[in-house]
Amino acid sequence: MSKKVLIIEDEAKIRRVIKDYLMCDDINILEAEDGIKGIELFEKNKIDLIILDIMIPGLDGWSVCEKIRQKSDVMIVMLTAKSEEGDKLLGYELGADDYITKPFSPRVLRAKINALLSRIDKSKENKEQNQIFIYKHLNIDLKARKVFVKDKEMNLASKEYNLLVYLLSNKNIALAREQILDKIWGIDFNGLDRTVDTTIKRLRAKIGNEVLPIKAVRGYGYRFEVKE
Repeated sequence: MSKKVLIIEDEAKIRRVIKDYLMCDDINILEAEDGIKGIELFEKNKIDLIILDIMIPGLDGWSVCEKIRQKSDVMIVMLTAKSEEGDKLLGYELGADDYITKPFSPRVLRAKINALLSRIDKSKENKEQNQIFIYKHLNIDLKARKVFVKDKEMNLASKEYNLLVYLLSNKNIALAREQILDKIWGIDFNGLDRTVDTTIKRLRAKIGNEVLPIKAVRGYGYRFEVKE
C-alpha cells in the first residue's frame, strides 16, 4: 500500500523538488504552505510521515510538531536552515524523529525518507502479537502500542515508546547511550548522546519515577531494572 507523506513548507520550489523525488517511489504527497493548513491536512488524512520546515507562517514548525505530538506518534522529519545544536536538541525534545538542514541533497532526503518508511513497515511486521507487559502499575500492550499507568493511557511520542520497549526487551541489562541511539534513532543519526537523556527525562515526567524502573548507569547509559 502506498505511503502518504505530508510536506509542510512555505517555499513552493522546495515542495516541488521533494514531491518530484518521492513520487518516483509511489508515495502519495500532500502539501501545506503554512502550519495551520498543515495541521488541518494531518487531521483529515492518515499520514505516515511529515516533512516539516521550522520557519513557516501561521504556526512555526516547533508549534506544529508540539501540537501533532499531543495526538499522534507519526514520524516527523524537521527540515530547516537552522543548524545550531540548540535548535536540533529542541526538535528532538519536541518529538521529532529526524532533522535535515538546508541546503540538502534531494537524493539523500529521498533515501532517508524511504529508510524511515521502511522502518515503519518493519516495526509493524516484527511487532510482538497479543503480548502485554505488566510491572506494578505499568502496563504495556505491545500489539496496540499503548502504555497505561494505573489504567490511564499515556500519550507517548514514537521515540519515547520505542525506547521504553527497547529497554524493556533488554530488562536488567545495561545499555550504552551509543547502543540506544543506533537502535532507536538509526546508525546514520548524527545527533547528541544527550538525546537519549532528554527522551528518558520525558518518559519519567509522563509516567512517573515511582512507576518507571529505568535506572541510570553512571558514565554509560541506562538499565530497565525489574526484580523477578
